[in-house]
Amino acid sequence: MEVKVIRSKRRKKTIAARLTDGGVLEIRAPQNISEKELQEAIEKLGVRLQRKRRLRAEKADAALQGRAQELNHRYFDGKLQWHSIRYVTNQKRSSGSCSPGKGTIRISDRLRDYPAWVRDYVIVHELAHLIEPNHSKRFWDLVNRYPKTERARGFLIAMGVEQDEG
Repeated sequence: MEVKVIRSKRRKKTIAARLTDGGVLEIRAPQNISEKELQEAIEKLGVRLQRKRRLRAEKADAALQGRAQELNHRYFDGKLQWHSIRYVTNQKRSSGSCSPGKGTIRISDRLRDYPAWVRDYVIVHELAHLIEPNHSKRFWDLVNRYPKTERARGFLIAMGVEQDEG
């Protein structure tokens, strides 16, 4: 993990840490702290922040799983099954992906900041891939069960995440 140390003359005793969106551990420390004390604090705070981040991700994934179950019941009569659905950080060009054979669904973590109706569309889209692994007419008939599909697709196109297929 990349660490950025910011020393301050105003800070007298405390050391503060935060994990930036880019994954950099930012440490704010007193100007006169010894290198040994600083390294011990970095190690301790880094472990604590990583644990917090992992717990937050697990909580978000559990909420995503619950929402997928609700949408499965609403739009697919509860018939779909999958192995896992989770947020991932490595999808920069797409909003989600599905591996039907493995039953794994991955949703871009960028969607956490998008409106719920957009996330719901992406979940429904990926759930539909469990039935139709392509973008055929049958696939879009499944996705269009979600009433805000067109609106959500427009939102994602405007955000540069989804392509306009005409």
